[in-house]
Amino acid sequence: MRRGRVLIALALVSGVIGASLLGGAAQAGGTPRYRVTVINLTEGQPLTPPVIATHRFNFNLFLVGDLASVGVMQVAENGNVPNLTSALEQATVVTDVVAGDEPLVPAGLPGSAFHPDRATFRIDASDGARYISFAAMLICTNDGFTGINHVKLPQDVGDRIRLTAAGYDAGTEINTEDFADIVPPCQGLVGVTGSDPGTGNSNPALLEGGVIHHHPGIAGGVDLLEAVHGWDDPVVRVIVTRIA
Repeated sequence: MRRGRVLIALALVSGVIGASLLGGAAQAGGTPRYRVTVINLTEGQPLTPPVIATHRFNFNLFLVGDLASVGVMQVAENGNVPNLTSALEQATVVTDVVAGDEPLVPAGLPGSAFHPDRATFRIDASDGARYISFAAMLICTNDGFTGINHVKLPQDVGDRIRLTAAGYDAGTEINTEDFADIVPPCQGLVGVTGSDPGTGNSNPALLEGGVIHHHPGIAGGVDLLEAVHGWDDPVVRVIVTRIA
């Protein structure tokens, strides 16, 4: 090949490589996107649809030892996913919020015929968001929930983190373990039923006035059964992967 043609060929190759690198840089400079998988690890505790948020540094969804926010309380007591979702969407330090549309039910329970034990979501992290948090109710409890708080997101595309989370008590409602005080889906999803239909509203008479703490588990109260509804920590596994 003549020298002129060699130089032209090299120039073309260089141009292709340069364009490819520029394209990669543009992609890397876009809004970071993540895949988040939440897996229920219990045998007898369905979870409400998870609520997941990406956010900047100065935000905590919950902290052990602190009072629960209204949004976390509403999820932990009443399974009120829209309330927490709305509160997060209004927080200026939160950049993206996603929520599931069905409960996560352990295999082997009646509800597992209609609902999975895991779910996968896509969420963005724009405007300087570097952290992720999530919460979901332990459905067969008075005010139990699980989640992660203020976890650093993976930095590079392809990076992944794997986490587990324990069960927490919101400290907002006395643990009667009575179906009359527990959200209605508990009975049908697990298959242990009683004469009380349950409730999706807070009962002022059961106000506990405590703080968030690790959940003591199921004691075997009026209706809940330790052998069925009980669990060992951790209760969930969370996998977060940067995909863009």
